[in-house]
Amino acid sequence: MKSEFLISGIETGKLNAMVKNIMTQTGITEPEEAVRMMNSGELQISVIKSKWTEKDNVIRFSVISDGTTGEQWIARLEGKGFRVGDYAKSVLRSRSFKPTSGITYEIAVLKGEFFSDSDRITKTIRKEAKNRKFSTPNAEVACLIREKLSDKELEAMGLYWIVAMHEPIKDSGGDPRLLSAFRDGDGSWLGAGWSSPDGKWGRSGGFAFVVSQVSNS
Repeated sequence: MKSEFLISGIETGKLNAMVKNIMTQTGITEPEEAVRMMNSGELQISVIKSKWTEKDNVIRFSVISDGTTGEQWIARLEGKGFRVGDYAKSVLRSRSFKPTSGITYEIAVLKGEFFSDSDRITKTIRKEAKNRKFSTPNAEVACLIREKLSDKELEAMGLYWIVAMHEPIKDSGGDPRLLSAFRDGDGSWLGAGWSSPDGKWGRSGGFAFVVSQVSNS
């Protein structure tokens, strides 16, 4: 195939939009200069790698722990514009919240739509994860997920929330809770929902487990 015919099937409007996009991203004001720099190799196109992959209603990505304590997570997330709920703060301040450092967690998120409405209960979800040889995450995974994923990325996944399926941690009132990252009309949140083996869940979220974890130290 001769190079002069490579774009013969592409509409002029699409080529024009491509050049405009290049100009917008590079700050180049003249279309001729943008084309020249692309052709000369002075500008290069890079493929943006997605933060996650998805197959068969399972989303996968990795996060790395850095020893951040619960109290530090509150300040860190709020400093980046996230909102931390009162129950989440209570869990983060619990002695049962024990951070790690230098651990790479490979995360698998089972999407809520994978389960039927009658089966979308905590004990059934944990059983499914066990059958897949997924393990229970450290509670800090919820914080790492919240920091890693924007609300737009949660939306792109088709999710409103991701709950880390760690061992429940009691809040200051003695109720067992699970930390979660969720999007809402009033902000990007780290929350903590009440947990029980028979607790029912909606289909609009996902359930985070660990596929593997490796120490980087």
